[in-house]
Amino acid sequence: MVELDSIFADDGPLAQIAPGYRLRTQQVDMAHAVSEAISQQSILVAEAGTGTGKTFAYLIPSLLSGGKVIVSTGTKTLQDQLFNRDIPAVRKALKVPVTVAILKGRANYICYYHLDRAAHEGRFMNRDDAHYLPLIKSYVANSDSGDKGGLTSVPENAGIWGHVTSTRDNCLGQECAWHKDCFILEARKRAMAADVVVVNHHLFFADVWLRDEGVTELLPACNTVIFDEAHQLPETASLFFGESVGGGQLLELARDATVEALTHAKDFAALPEAAGALEKSLRDVRLSLKEENARLTQEAAKRLSGFIPAVAELADRLEDLVRHLESQAERAEGLENCWKRGVELAGRIRRWRDGTDGSHVFWLEVSSQSLHFNATPLSIADIFRKQLTANPRAWIFTSATLAVKGDFSHYCAEMGLSEARAACWDSPFDYPKQAVLYVPSGLPEPSSRDYTASVVEAALPVLIASRGRAFLLFTSLRAMRLGHELLRDAWEKAGLDYPILVQGESARSELLERFRSLNNAVLLGSQSFWEGVDVRGEALSLVVIDKLPFAPPDDPVLAARIDHINRQGRNAFMEYQLPQAVISLKQGAGRLIRSEDDYGVLMICDPRLLTKSYGRRIWQGLPPMKRTRDLAEVEAFFAFCSSGQVGMVA
Repeated sequence: MVELDSIFADDGPLAQIAPGYRLRTQQVDMAHAVSEAISQQSILVAEAGTGTGKTFAYLIPSLLSGGKVIVSTGTKTLQDQLFNRDIPAVRKALKVPVTVAILKGRANYICYYHLDRAAHEGRFMNRDDAHYLPLIKSYVANSDSGDKGGLTSVPENAGIWGHVTSTRDNCLGQECAWHKDCFILEARKRAMAADVVVVNHHLFFADVWLRDEGVTELLPACNTVIFDEAHQLPETASLFFGESVGGGQLLELARDATVEALTHAKDFAALPEAAGALEKSLRDVRLSLKEENARLTQEAAKRLSGFIPAVAELADRLEDLVRHLESQAERAEGLENCWKRGVELAGRIRRWRDGTDGSHVFWLEVSSQSLHFNATPLSIADIFRKQLTANPRAWIFTSATLAVKGDFSHYCAEMGLSEARAACWDSPFDYPKQAVLYVPSGLPEPSSRDYTASVVEAALPVLIASRGRAFLLFTSLRAMRLGHELLRDAWEKAGLDYPILVQGESARSELLERFRSLNNAVLLGSQSFWEGVDVRGEALSLVVIDKLPFAPPDDPVLAARIDHINRQGRNAFMEYQLPQAVISLKQGAGRLIRSEDDYGVLMICDPRLLTKSYGRRIWQGLPPMKRTRDLAEVEAFFAFCSSGQVGMVA
């Protein structure tokens, strides 16, 4: 298509609106592939290395196609970036009159009903909530969208948000007195009318795929669906194609039923008593579980002393509450809504207790604050494939990490994409000159008791050579916390004063902003910093990874999937576990080089990268960096780069 080539040309419309624009053949080739998939209503799986410019590569042919497009992203941050920056830039360059809407999950929109209820029930709020409530009321009075993201003076994690937003469970729907003014419904109307709709993966599956109320026509009406950060889809789809009941849902039901009873059924004392009994039984279930932050198979949970009778009591008390709610449901919309929620939750609890379905994994997730009863599909491939073939349209799956050394078989098998065209475009960055892969010598096996201490000890001279400016990425929160203690002690002994930032001490966005501005900090992070983080320039010149990111083998879902694959006579490690680890490692490694001017060292401490037969497959899946085990070579690299010359000749 000549038109695409002219758009991406050095003197084309993109160059006019993007300062420093450079023609990248990978970007143009990907745009052609996306255009072809759209015109043929086919499936494209596209891996585009860092720096390819995949966002413009899929947006430009999509906006030119003339059809309705849904773009689904991995995070709300990327969603906002597309809506506020990338799509307006492409629309300006192409001069096309497409309309664009952004649609988020209902928890992002303030609910008039729950805001009014919170204002009248101040006893449910702490001091901070009481302070934030008038700010929210003032914001709503002047907001067109009701998006809580527009009110920056109230922290995103403030407890008040749970009181002034709705859930799918407690939304009154058409029975709500504020139904005509509902911010969620307005956002959905704009999405229905728009040419391009930007959503995120959780919303896509919850609202679009699972047909939540109000958007049943959004997917059928579209011609093209694009998943950016598509490597996240298997986990997200597994969540939504399964079932879950959280302790928070049961607690919220009990408390909502109590409020509704005191308001609309004061003469029926049995209802608040039943709600109180449900709350007590929920606490008893939690007390029967001594574990914290654990994921247990259904079988393992059932072997715990006291768990079975506690769950049976919970189910009975929930059934009691449902029966009482049914008897009072005609008295108010809120009571009827609670009854319907109770019926659904009781059914899920019953299915979990009786769970013998060979196609699902039944398991329990326990944390210090909550518990969840989960049923997760062993495979989502067949479910997903049926949806893909339901109506003719183009499906684009793209990410920087979908393949293992150009092989997409793992991802396509997980997602049921047997008919897809798969293509890979390498990063345009000059990795052999810009980066070094360093695997230190002498580290013990990762199972060693002193492994984290050895990692910090090996990283210390490299951190000195890099003058801070590093991410230390850990595969577990426990290792991260221990690493923090050890690094802090090492700083004191060595007399170093590089700032140390740790995941959890403040919001991720705030930590990243501090990291960039300090320009010599060391940031310790776990899973949330392995992907979706973009720090350009010398502020990030070293990424240290403690272990190869194999998922914990005792995870109930992973263990069941491994067993399922092995029972079929296949090799679960090579077919499933290893590709997953490679893709995760590529995400972590991708934090290092973010532009043509970046340079740095990727330090992977795990000796299995070189001692195990599969190690070669792992490092060959990484960008083609210069490799070394020599600390002196790493130190020389940093010295060379700090002299003002980027990169080193191999």
